[in-house]
Amino acid sequence: MSNEPYQLDTLAVRAGHQRTHELEHSEPIFATSSYVYTSAAQAAARFSGEEPGNIYSRFTNPTVRNFEERLAALEGAERCVATSSGMAAIMTTCYSLLQQGDHIISSRAIFGATTILFNNFVAKFGVDISYVDLTDYAGWEAAITPKTKFIFIETPSNPLTEIVDIERLAAIAHAKDVLLIVDNCFCTPALQKPIALGADIVIHSATKYIDGQGRCIGGAVLGTEEIIGQAVYGFLRTAGPSMSPFNAWVFLKGLETLRIRMQAHSASALLLAQWLTEQTVVEKVNYPGLPSHPQHELAKRQQSDFGGVLSFVVKGGKEAAWKLIDSTRLLSITANLGDTKSTITHPATTTHGRLSDEQRQAAGIEDGLVRIAVGLEDILDIKNDLAAGLNLD
Repeated sequence: MSNEPYQLDTLAVRAGHQRTHELEHSEPIFATSSYVYTSAAQAAARFSGEEPGNIYSRFTNPTVRNFEERLAALEGAERCVATSSGMAAIMTTCYSLLQQGDHIISSRAIFGATTILFNNFVAKFGVDISYVDLTDYAGWEAAITPKTKFIFIETPSNPLTEIVDIERLAAIAHAKDVLLIVDNCFCTPALQKPIALGADIVIHSATKYIDGQGRCIGGAVLGTEEIIGQAVYGFLRTAGPSMSPFNAWVFLKGLETLRIRMQAHSASALLLAQWLTEQTVVEKVNYPGLPSHPQHELAKRQQSDFGGVLSFVVKGGKEAAWKLIDSTRLLSITANLGDTKSTITHPATTTHGRLSDEQRQAAGIEDGLVRIAVGLEDILDIKNDLAAGLNLD
């Protein structure tokens, strides 16, 4: 299918599936750790790479490959490598591309665990890390050194929904022969195509919107055959942060409804964001769909919709934020997102809780900040569930 000009919805349902001799209609789950060869000579040819084919499910599995090919088709990437989690995708990218003495630059506005990964684990192997405010383009350019290997960003960011101009940042990176890596978790290829905008590598936590129902853990790294098919795949083959066939099958099913769900998440999130701006106890609402958002026009140009995640600051700091969260009966108090069920969390003590006070302050994570990933429930019920904690009953 990759040679045909199919649209995203068709690719999301059909891409990557090669029917077996059983002529199945739904993609099968290949629940096997190993594969049998017709001869010792074939086994040797497979292991040496002279003959393509399955070797061991740590790095070759038909169900996982189906997911990889489908997601690559949606992102417009030459190659995808699936991993055991979104964090494993970032780790795999780092250990595939970096060596002692290299330098990387990251946005300050990233998931807390990613900051911990960079500072506590990547750095201890002799890699220097710098942080820049996401929309500080002069800062990005100034931070690049001859040893800089890549720039890492999330756009929209977690949880403040800041947005960077991917084309502009890609031009800055490529002028200095630096790779641009974009975490596309919040938008997915249904709303944003970073590679088409100049990104070299796209990262996914498939756990979120790609699954869409909070069932499985997984991740993915996408890009060119040269980078992903060689370095990243080589690390996965040896180190083994692999996606399970069952999880890959669940993600395949998730991709089939991805665009429809993302549109529904976005529509409800916009209505909720607009409602929250009207509440007197809410100091600020962060959502790209609001005209008040600093990058609203950029979001309109760069994305096809605004996504399902928003955050807001309530008056009264942590105490008020916790009171609001604890008052809910419908929303799930969990740090996960991308689910059909709406979730609510306090970033300062959950997703960014392991950061120092100074790091949280630099990332804009206030004590009164609350993040909601808007699910697929009726928007009236979501509003009513928040009303008590906002003293609106």
